[in-house]
Amino acid sequence: MAENELFRLSACEAVTRLRQGEISPLELIDAAEARMAAVEPAINALPTPCLDRARDHARRLMAGQDREAEDEPGWLAGLPVAIKDLADVAGVRTTYGSPIFADHVPDASHPVVQRIERRGGIVIAKSNTPEFGAGGSTFNEVFGKTRNPWNTSLTPAGSTGGGAAALAAGEIWLAHGSDHGGSLRRPATYCSVVGLRPSPGRVTRGLVNTMFSPLSVQGPMARNVPDVALFLDTMAGHCPADPLTFDAPSTSFSATVREAKAPARVAYAETIGQSPVDRETRDICRAGMKTFEAMCAEVEEISIDIAAVEDTFLALRSQQFVIDRELQLQSHGNQIKPDIIWNTELGLKQSTSDLARAERGRAALYQQFMDLFAQYDLIVTPGANTPAFDVDLRHPVAIDGIKLEHYMAASTLTAAVTMCASPALSLPCGFDQFGRPIGLQVVGRPRGEAALLAAGALYEAASGLSDLVPIDPRPGVVPPLG
Repeated sequence: MAENELFRLSACEAVTRLRQGEISPLELIDAAEARMAAVEPAINALPTPCLDRARDHARRLMAGQDREAEDEPGWLAGLPVAIKDLADVAGVRTTYGSPIFADHVPDASHPVVQRIERRGGIVIAKSNTPEFGAGGSTFNEVFGKTRNPWNTSLTPAGSTGGGAAALAAGEIWLAHGSDHGGSLRRPATYCSVVGLRPSPGRVTRGLVNTMFSPLSVQGPMARNVPDVALFLDTMAGHCPADPLTFDAPSTSFSATVREAKAPARVAYAETIGQSPVDRETRDICRAGMKTFEAMCAEVEEISIDIAAVEDTFLALRSQQFVIDRELQLQSHGNQIKPDIIWNTELGLKQSTSDLARAERGRAALYQQFMDLFAQYDLIVTPGANTPAFDVDLRHPVAIDGIKLEHYMAASTLTAAVTMCASPALSLPCGFDQFGRPIGLQVVGRPRGEAALLAAGALYEAASGLSDLVPIDPRPGVVPPLG
């Protein structure tokens, strides 16, 4: 294929051609570099390329070195990938989106990066993220704003916004990301790609301060479900550095997707608790459930009435912010953005009773979801509370006429699912009247990634929406509120 067409290959297609010797890792790196030169000025998704390092790795693979995992699931055979700028890559500038670490160059890679590189992935760039991954819009004082390729006046969301935008614009074939309150799912929805929040423990988080908390996870993002399954195979498995991790399944996720079976019963909820959702988004997502019905699945609309979802999540999240950021606020408080200070101070003000109430609320939410999974194979909601918004805003001003008081209020749908410890897949399902991508959040049973990905692959094949990316970045205007 011509260099200017290689970027259109799916990850699975590219890996097949790499294995067969039809293309080389160096050719893919050249294609990615050319695409980055073409689209980065418009979207600013991959601010830290590391192409010399990538070519060195490619040459080693082509010389028969570093191939001990060649027969393992998830072998990438020299496929270029992007790593979110929250995970260390040895010898590559890694800032965490913070001016505190603007010149930080780590000596060692994060365990998930080590696993990706061991299985033949070649890191070509770091993807942009909000400071310390906190925020529903991807911007920071080190690299500035990342823009949505579907409309460069809009945000790609956060915090894996750089990865999502780069995928949609064809700069990369696979993107690594992380997810706390929706950071893999909302950007995928906003950019019409596919993001998976895995079950806690499916993918290593490395050595983190919040080692025994299941809220934050690492995971894959790609342009389609089979590519996500491939990258999950690359990432999944036990890691001694992370006590929550467990072994990868005996049957690969890619194999499960190839032999996909449709779900029997699917529940659709237009929201969770009292979380506001944009009206047109609700209509599009409800219409999208007809695709499941066409797969011969029984679809039932339900209500998920959970009290104090936002308060419960904020209490748990804020406690994690105290663990991660309290000491940094003391030493570098004037260099940290207001949203992080607010979230950390909220945690510092909490009482033991506040945290106990949140833990009881999380337990009740988990039990409610388990009761639902006794009846349904999947639970589906809109992928985000609102479509992509103005790139110059920290968060939407309002949703469905309800004013938002803080940046996490636009992520309640995804945050609620974070607390139920289930894997959740963001799938494209259409576009609103302004051309903004709309997606579904498809939730599976805890550790049920195989069945979730299989159902997602069937939905995707029926909808045909994955064929719409990659795209050239498109200028546009911000749609009117309401």
